[in-house]
Amino acid sequence: MQDQELAVRVAQLLYDRKAQDIAVLKVSHLTVLCDYMIIASGRTANQVTALTDAVDDLLADEGFRLRRSEGRQEGRWAVLDYGHMMVHLFHRDERSYYGLDRLWNDGTNLVDLPFNQSEAD
Repeated sequence: MQDQELAVRVAQLLYDRKAQDIAVLKVSHLTVLCDYMIIASGRTANQVTALTDAVDDLLADEGFRLRRSEGRQEGRWAVLDYGHMMVHLFHRDERSYYGLDRLWNDGTNLVDLPFNQSEAD
C-alpha cells in the first residue's frame, strides 16, 4: 500500500469515528520528520483517546510499528509517530492553540479526501 493511500485510509477511519476537521498533509518536501501528517480533532478527551486507540489498532494490523507516542492518556493532544507518518489528534481547544495546520500547510500539500466533511452529523 502506498503511503498516501494509507494516510487517506487513516483519515477515513477517523471520519467514520466522528473526528472533526480532518486534514492529511504531504510534508516530505518540508521536513525529514515524516512524509505525511494527519491532523484531526475530537469533541472530548475520551473521544481523542478512543481515536488514538483506533488508529493504533488499524496501523498495527497493517504491520506498522508505533515508534513513539505522547499524550495518549490525557486526551488533549496525542501524537503517534510511525516514521513515515505522524498522526496528531487534538481536543478542539488545543488544536486551535497549536495551529499545526497553519504551520505545515504550504498551500500545495493538502491531500484530497474521499468524504465530505461539511455534511452535518
